[in-house]
Amino acid sequence: MRLEYFQMIDRFVDVNVGERVARAICTVPLQSPVFEGHFPGYPLMPGVLLIECMAQTTGWLVSALTGFTGLPALAGVKEGKIRNAVFPGDQLEFEGKVIHEGSGYAIGEAKGWCKGAAICDATLTYRIIPYPSPELRAGLWEWAERINFPAKEFAK
Repeated sequence: MRLEYFQMIDRFVDVNVGERVARAICTVPLQSPVFEGHFPGYPLMPGVLLIECMAQTTGWLVSALTGFTGLPALAGVKEGKIRNAVFPGDQLEFEGKVIHEGSGYAIGEAKGWCKGAAICDATLTYRIIPYPSPELRAGLWEWAERINFPAKEFAK
């Protein structure tokens, strides 16, 4: 996990397009500039970054379901809840499920855990937008390889 670059996912451990579910692992770094201000002397993972972890886990699944034909841009968060504090060094597990996709949108449900305890959950809405450049799409292929996401299996 590289917080300052918004690279939240360390690796995917399961991607099941048939069941419309993906699971990812993320380890909060021990050091990050983010913790210098959140909070000085008491480093705490910002809730907005937990939402981003859920959004990326589910967003990669949306990409697979749509055959990587567009970029799933987070458009809304409903019922987002942060249930427990997360600290540097914690290993997090996330699960994303897509409950609807079509007409250029997708809706997912995501949850996160730390040491078996629920830490966050939300309903997420994505707008599928055209890739703004071939370079971005190529960059995503490289990123997918680093995080063990089988992107090329799903590309149209």
